[in-house]
Amino acid sequence: MHIPDGFLDGKTAITAAALSTVGVGVALRQVRRELPPRRIPLLGLAAAFLFAAQMVNFPVAGGTSGHLVGGVLVAALLGPSAAIVVLTAVLVVQCFLFADGGLSALGANLFNMGILGAGGGYLVFRLVGSRLRGLRGQVTGVAFGGWISTVLASIGCAGQLAWSHTVPWSAGFPMMASVHMVIGIGEGLIGALAFLAVQRTRPDLVAERQPTSTGVLPGGMVRYGLLAALGLAVFVAPFACPWPDGLEAVAAKLGFDAQATSSVVHAPVAGYRWPGIHSAAGATALAGALGTMVVFGLALLLGHLLVLKPTQEPTKAATKEPPC
Repeated sequence: MHIPDGFLDGKTAITAAALSTVGVGVALRQVRRELPPRRIPLLGLAAAFLFAAQMVNFPVAGGTSGHLVGGVLVAALLGPSAAIVVLTAVLVVQCFLFADGGLSALGANLFNMGILGAGGGYLVFRLVGSRLRGLRGQVTGVAFGGWISTVLASIGCAGQLAWSHTVPWSAGFPMMASVHMVIGIGEGLIGALAFLAVQRTRPDLVAERQPTSTGVLPGGMVRYGLLAALGLAVFVAPFACPWPDGLEAVAAKLGFDAQATSSVVHAPVAGYRWPGIHSAAGATALAGALGTMVVFGLALLLGHLLVLKPTQEPTKAATKEPPC
């Protein structure tokens, strides 16, 4: 659902960028206030996993493919603000390094998939969890919230296309919503299975059950998690479904795909194809490995810059009241 350059007019792109700037600013402030320092590595791991997972398109009906966005999954594990920060890192790297989503549409993509999709889906996750208690409610909430997030993002995209006069709302809305209702099933299932796996193995990593300890996460967990994301990008992504995704399929059917223009910035690994490598699978694998590491490093850097380190408790000598 990455909107390319050329699909949106100036007013729509600027408005979406302004709204996303405000949303990301609020998310950065919340992460700074709420995320414990020990969970900083999880920002990098979540970003690396989402980047690799978004490279793996799965087939859906009618020759269309979809991929995991993962905003609700990360929101359920780290909180909604952290999810927006993670998605921001992923979308920025995808845009500037791989020309996946246009620079002029970066604000719209972030608004649709991050603020509207992850934020709206997280509200559904919390609502379902309040009605169905325990692990069953949480897993159900991630599944339904993931489905809702995909549909909400597609509706936001349809509205932006209509406001730009790219395609009428009466045509774009039903097609975008219907195809992403199907794609959202995959989003919900994958997110629920991943959340369940984390709950079974490391329940302390879930946002609502985080411990009070300020110790760092085990280094082995960070390394193994990063290796798993790299494996997904290197060994699975080259063999992902080649069919067009939901937005590409709708654009082709409604005839506005020709409005897409080349990226306004030079992307060194455009299209996830490493220059000079003739093997398509090898080029995609190298591109996936590069992107996974870059996203991991960017999200980790953001975490270290944002999150406040715990201050040392004052000593008894310093806090003792002076004698009268």
